[in-house]
Amino acid sequence: MHDEILSRLAGARLEKWNKLILDAGLDAGTQPERVALIFEGDELIGTGGRDGNVLKQIAIAEDRQGEDLSARIISLLRTDAFAEGHDHLFLYTKPMNEFTFRQLFFYPVVKTSDVLLMEDKRGGIEEHLASYPEAASGEVGAIVMNANPFTNGHRYLVERAAEECDRVFVLVLSEDLSEISAQDRLNMVRIGCEDLENVRVLPSGPYLISRATFPTYFLKERDCEDAWCELDVAIFLKYYAPRLGITVRYVGTEPRSVLTAKYNGILERRLPDGGVRFKELVRKECCGEPISASTVRELMHKGGTEAIEALVPTTTINYLKTKGLL
Repeated sequence: MHDEILSRLAGARLEKWNKLILDAGLDAGTQPERVALIFEGDELIGTGGRDGNVLKQIAIAEDRQGEDLSARIISLLRTDAFAEGHDHLFLYTKPMNEFTFRQLFFYPVVKTSDVLLMEDKRGGIEEHLASYPEAASGEVGAIVMNANPFTNGHRYLVERAAEECDRVFVLVLSEDLSEISAQDRLNMVRIGCEDLENVRVLPSGPYLISRATFPTYFLKERDCEDAWCELDVAIFLKYYAPRLGITVRYVGTEPRSVLTAKYNGILERRLPDGGVRFKELVRKECCGEPISASTVRELMHKGGTEAIEALVPTTTINYLKTKGLL
């Protein structure tokens, strides 16, 4: 028996990996960044994948179940992840496999009928939320945004929520997969909202719309999968809404992104299950077009500062210039 970890599978290895993944009832459509393989001679008997700090696609040949191969796969992937500096790992599996991975020191975060998300840090999400302020009272709004960068459209959404609510929490995505860093996006939103007394801007942490909890969000060319939407909404309702006292979640209409529009639809259906209202506002426009952060980024690449000024607050312009991004 021998094992390997590779960055890209091809040829016979790819064929064997595809077969094992499909036999296990998993999706073989997207190959992970790193793939662990266990062979018995030429036969592939176990595999697992890793994208950043997310472990997934763990499969063991049916006739080799019960041989602790899952533990060996997890050990390989953990060692490989730690070597790249990842010290907090997440794992996707089917709900029926919870006991197996609990024995390997992974702890459940949330599960739906289709997917179980686990992490290797006991109480990790509770520890993150402990850094948040106490739950607010009255009408409490929430807005989750990437703000890449913070635009007049984002500002309009926050202003409307602030007018209607006693307190508004703006959760800025912490995933560092955008063109502008997570810290810069957080700073831009904080500066852009500091005049709104009832608004508090917070980092989302690794649990909301992150590569760990919602990987398809960062693969815009693919259709959104319902499983990721459901999982993300479940995390919001189980942890974020009660921690902050959220009673209503605001979103802007999405005329361009199929993924975000579909996600908004699932929010509309699922939020009431947890006692949170859904409120969708028509996107603010400029020159007859919805204001879009992607349009701003395109102008940034072209050096169109004057055109950008019509789409973003002065605070964003000043911040981008200070950071050398404009």
